[in-house]
Amino acid sequence: MKKKPIGIIGGGLSGLVAAIHLSKNNLPVTVFEKDTYPNHKVCGEYVSLEIVPYLKQLDIHLSDLKPASIDKLQFSDASGKIVNTKLPLGGLGISRYALDEFLYQKAIASGVNFIQALVTDVNYNDDEFELTTNQKGSFQFQVVLGAYGKRSLLDKKLDRQFIEQKSGWLAIKGHYKKDDFPDNLVMLHNFKGGYCGLSKTETGAINVCYLASYNSFKKHKDPISFKNEVLIENPQLRDFFQDATPLFEKDLSIAQISFEKKSSIQDHILMLGDAAGLIHPLSGNGMAMAIHSAKIASGAILNYYKDDCYSRKAMEKEYQKKWKEQFSSRLQMGHILQRILLNPNLSNFVQRIISSFPFLLPKIISRTHGKPIV
Repeated sequence: MKKKPIGIIGGGLSGLVAAIHLSKNNLPVTVFEKDTYPNHKVCGEYVSLEIVPYLKQLDIHLSDLKPASIDKLQFSDASGKIVNTKLPLGGLGISRYALDEFLYQKAIASGVNFIQALVTDVNYNDDEFELTTNQKGSFQFQVVLGAYGKRSLLDKKLDRQFIEQKSGWLAIKGHYKKDDFPDNLVMLHNFKGGYCGLSKTETGAINVCYLASYNSFKKHKDPISFKNEVLIENPQLRDFFQDATPLFEKDLSIAQISFEKKSSIQDHILMLGDAAGLIHPLSGNGMAMAIHSAKIASGAILNYYKDDCYSRKAMEKEYQKKWKEQFSSRLQMGHILQRILLNPNLSNFVQRIISSFPFLLPKIISRTHGKPIV
């Protein structure tokens, strides 16, 4: 059995879950994470219940965090016209501040090694990887996983195609307090040039995260101006922000978000989560997809380590095949939904259809969600 260590670049959801999965199977794992835990991240902070059975197998019980239990969706177009529906599977509202720290402690307890450093280069040669960091030197690994999120300087180093294409999106996230916001509801409200999700987290704080096109945002000075001049054009968002109290001194933001197609494997690195493909936030399931990708990669890696006749090529083929089976149709549906919702005429037409036939909305949602992972 191969025993050379595994390196994971990035300690977000997919990186941490993969580290726990592999370490619990007695494989040596090192995670490289440039930031310290805990910290807030730009994220919808809603995770589908589909991942709960899998996490329980790893002795990860999200109920310990007392998350908000969410089973209803309220959707509105840019004019504020509402459609309400019950979520087919439901989900949990958990802040990344709490969840990443929780998984980090689980990983430490499982024997995962952590190095706080930024990986600046990865080279594959003679069936081995060399990772170079900004301050901790270089390290050698048998297998490397890329779990570093939406965009990194490594993408340029690896000559990934999407990094060369101009991206026209940015995301803004903040936490708010509002006493009458329902515990079990996730809201998705359209506005001119984007869409905004709202849902409660484990602390009772309401996570507000919106995606906006750069063209719509650049006319305004900052997120506060954009909120006051664009977001509140939707009456539902206006009602929320009128009575809500911001809990962050300053909203978090991330620019250059790309929804272009990404490769699940690059230079023999198995890409996880957003590094492998970013689903549109309106689909509300990026966190679950990141965790699911960790399971798929971990299973392929375990086959590779346990069987000397199981080649790297076979491991990579298994991961690509299963990744495509699980996520390609979801990503495609996310692209379709985005094009519809950002086109006023199409959005209004779909809104009328859904209002007349509300049973269609859960069916649309189910196309971006999976079945419980076991």
